[in-house]
Amino acid sequence: MNTNNHMRIELNDVVFFGYHGLYADEKKLGNTYKVNVHIDFAPNNSIVDHLDQTIDYVQVYSLLKKWMDIPTSLLETLVGKIADDILATQSLANKVFVKITKVHMPIPQFEGNVSVSIEKNRIK
Repeated sequence: MNTNNHMRIELNDVVFFGYHGLYADEKKLGNTYKVNVHIDFAPNNSIVDHLDQTIDYVQVYSLLKKWMDIPTSLLETLVGKIADDILATQSLANKVFVKITKVHMPIPQFEGNVSVSIEKNRIK
């Protein structure tokens, strides 16, 4: 039964340490990253009471960890790969949003952080 329900699973401010970046210091020293993921899906039942009826956020976390452990030159590449992998492995997912924030910028006197995000829809 299709109930036109819309649900979202969110993983918020998941912290990783990684060696992403173009510059030698970034690859050598590493950095702290925060990852946010939103996954939209439409459950087939009006009440979700089994794991196979929803998005398994433990699997999504494992996927994030896998990609965040692989040094990547550009965060733009990383968010795209993560989004594609979520859509490939989570059959219920209709839309995914991934945002990666580099917490400490290797720029003198820079205060703040930098983020890259992507939103992808499942192609039907």
